[in-house]
Amino acid sequence: MRYDVVISGAGPSGCYCAQVLAKAGYKVALIERDRNWRKPCGGALNPIVFEFYPQLKKLDLPRLSWIVMHSVDGHSIEYKSPDMEPGAVVDRLKFDNFIRDIAIENGVELFDKNISYDFILRNRTKVGVKTKTKSGVNEFYGKIMIIADGMSSKLALKSGIRSPWKTSEIALAKCSILEGEHFLKDNRAYIFFRPNKGYGWIFPLGDGKINIGTCFFGENKSSFNPNEAFNEFLRDPQIKKYLDEKECKTLWSAAYPFPSKGVFTQNLYDDNLMVIGDAGGFVSPISGEGINTALQSANVAAQTAIKALEIGDFSKNLLKSYKNNAEIKTIVRNFKMRLSMVEFFYENNGANLNKMLALAENDPEFRAQVIDIFTSKAIKAPSKEFILKIKKA
Repeated sequence: MRYDVVISGAGPSGCYCAQVLAKAGYKVALIERDRNWRKPCGGALNPIVFEFYPQLKKLDLPRLSWIVMHSVDGHSIEYKSPDMEPGAVVDRLKFDNFIRDIAIENGVELFDKNISYDFILRNRTKVGVKTKTKSGVNEFYGKIMIIADGMSSKLALKSGIRSPWKTSEIALAKCSILEGEHFLKDNRAYIFFRPNKGYGWIFPLGDGKINIGTCFFGENKSSFNPNEAFNEFLRDPQIKKYLDEKECKTLWSAAYPFPSKGVFTQNLYDDNLMVIGDAGGFVSPISGEGINTALQSANVAAQTAIKALEIGDFSKNLLKSYKNNAEIKTIVRNFKMRLSMVEFFYENNGANLNKMLALAENDPEFRAQVIDIFTSKAIKAPSKEFILKIKKA
C-alpha cells in the first residue's frame, strides 16, 4: 500500500494533518489502533479549535463562557474574559470520531484496528510503517511518515530521534464521566488548584453528565497514586458543594500520563519524518491543555509536508522548517513561560496560588492581571509588581 504520507494516530493532530494533505490532493493513510477507544481527557475545547473545525458550531455542545478558579484554602474568582470566545466541552470518543469522519470525507483512507510498531527501512531510510492487526502484519509505504499516536508512541522511540520519557517529563492524571445530580452551572468550567503541583476540574457535559478529574505535575511520583489523588479530590469539601459522588453513577473512568515539560524541539523531525501532537510534547505545562496546540502543530506539519512533496525533497534539512516555523516557535516560547509560572505558583505547596486568588478576590486591577495570565493568547511574563505583591501578601 503506497501513499504520499503515512500518519500514525487518528486523534486531533493526526486527523487534521491528514485532512489538510488530502484536500491538497495527496494520498494519505491514517492509521488508528481503535476508533472505539476513548482517550482519557477533560475534553475542554479552546475557542481556537473552532477555527480549525467550524463544523463543531453545528453541534449542540455545552459552551463554556466562564471559568471558576478555586485555591486550596478556599479563595475563588469567577470570570469571563471580555474578548474571549466561548469554549466547549466534548466527550472525546464522540469528538475524535467526528473529526475522523471529516478526514474521510476529504479523501483520507482510515485504517482502524492497526497498531503501528516499527518502520520499514530500505538502505537505512524510513520508507514506511509496519502495523499489527488480528489478521497479521500490514505495511504502509510513504514518502513522509508523521507520528501522531501520543506520548506512548512506539514509532517515536523506533525513530531514534527521542528517548523514553523521563519521570520528570510527564504528569499523571485520572478522570471520569459521572452521571447524576450536581449543582454546576452549564456554561462554566470549574478549576480547583491542588497542593504539590496539581489541579482538578469539573466540566459539565449536559444531560446530567460531567467530566471530573485531577492531575499532578510533581517530579517525585514514586509515592503518587492517581486513583488515590482522584478519590481524595472527590472527598474535598469544595467538591461536595457542587456534587455528591455517592449520588452519581460512574459511566467511564481512566488514569493516564501526559507530557508536562513542553515541546522538545530536537525531537520533532528527521529524514522522511515529523512528530506532532502529544507525541511531540504539544501539551500546556500549566493546564494540560493540548487539543488546540495539537491542531496547530498538525497544520504546520501538513504545510511543511506539502512543500516537501512539491519539490520531492524529504530530507531533515527541509523538514526542519516545521520546527523553525514561527507558529511552532510561539508555542514553544509560551510553554516555557507557562512552565516557569508553574514553578512559581506551586512554591510551598501552592502557597503563591492561594495568595494570588485571595488578592484577586478584593483587588479588581490585580484580578484583571490574573485573568490575562490565564486567558491571553500571547502569554506574557507576570510583571515584577505582580510577583512582588504575591510574595508580600
